[in-house]
Amino acid sequence: MTSIFRRVMGDDFDRLHPHLQRRFSVGLDSGEACVGRGVMKRIWHGRAFVKPFLALGASRNILVPRTGRHVPFTIENVPYLDSYGRETVTFVRTFALPGGTRRFDATMIHSPERNCVLDYLGTHQHLASDLHPTARPDGSLLIRSGEHRFREGPVDVRVPGFLGGDAEVHESYDDAAGCFRIRVRVTNRRFGPLFGYDGSFTAEYTDIRSHGVRAGLRPVREEIRV
Repeated sequence: MTSIFRRVMGDDFDRLHPHLQRRFSVGLDSGEACVGRGVMKRIWHGRAFVKPFLALGASRNILVPRTGRHVPFTIENVPYLDSYGRETVTFVRTFALPGGTRRFDATMIHSPERNCVLDYLGTHQHLASDLHPTARPDGSLLIRSGEHRFREGPVDVRVPGFLGGDAEVHESYDDAAGCFRIRVRVTNRRFGPLFGYDGSFTAEYTDIRSHGVRAGLRPVREEIRV
């Protein structure tokens, strides 16, 4: 069983920098989990009207409702089988902001039905986004979001483009500095930039058979719909 990113990217995965290949090979087959620790040089928001929506999302660990500079953070990528037997990898980011930590939770699976990485957001997986990763000529990874869907009980609706946010994630490895660099930007087609951050981190790998998934890392509720 290959990693969820390799399954989606195919041969394009081999064009990634070797350190990115290892990081995005985290899975049940590799037997590895990855914890990144570093500093976000900047966490930013768009115009003032965005803040109430960010605050609402933060109640379920979706996005980050505060801005900051030089913010310590961790990202935990741990693979496991979810309640429906699907290989899942956590992408849980914890930001040590003044006044208290904030989390931005995501869990990702491979969706053969949608031919993408499916990103479930938040503690209850109410939001799902299609992610389309590609390797850049310099060996970095570019991930662009596609369709977004909202699920709550019997409700299953596509989020219209004028309401949703288009996410773009760029991750690279800096050989000279010996670290990963990440830049995230979320924009709305009508209202412009909404949210983003950029920073750097180093990574450590652990054996999942020895460490498992720590308490509180998995979502409270899991969504079967893809």
